[in-house]
Amino acid sequence: MRVRSVLTHSAQAVLEGALIASLVVGLIAGTALAARSGGGKPPRSTTGTGTIALALVVDNNGNSAPNWGDTIRFDVSTTATAEPHVNLSCSQGGTVVYGASTGYYPGYPWPWTQEMTLSSQAWTGGSASCTAVLQAYSGTSVSTLKTLTFTVGA
Repeated sequence: MRVRSVLTHSAQAVLEGALIASLVVGLIAGTALAARSGGGKPPRSTTGTGTIALALVVDNNGNSAPNWGDTIRFDVSTTATAEPHVNLSCSQGGTVVYGASTGYYPGYPWPWTQEMTLSSQAWTGGSASCTAVLQAYSGTSVSTLKTLTFTVGA
């Protein structure tokens, strides 16, 4: 019985470590892409436009505004790509406490990631400043179509 408990705990720890590593890699890659656009070649532009709007899926306190613990998604529209993506980053005092990236198009292989619960192990409460970026991918190029900034209440 003790061995089973240790194995279960170990498996959970490995899974949690993999999740944290994925988030860190995503944040590093996003930072690297952002830094890359600052020098050398200008960022690749794309034809088309885009819109992005925040939509509440679960509004725990019923105030019609995003708060910690609420679940959100984004309504997106673009003529630039058939496969738009949204990258969301939330910070408290300059420290990133939440990051997510997902595609908003039919056939996206992980559609459950389109709904994002505003909390994480690093974000256990309180307000945060968030930025959602609507992007178009073309090979290794990423074009920003629209940026939405918003505040999440405590």
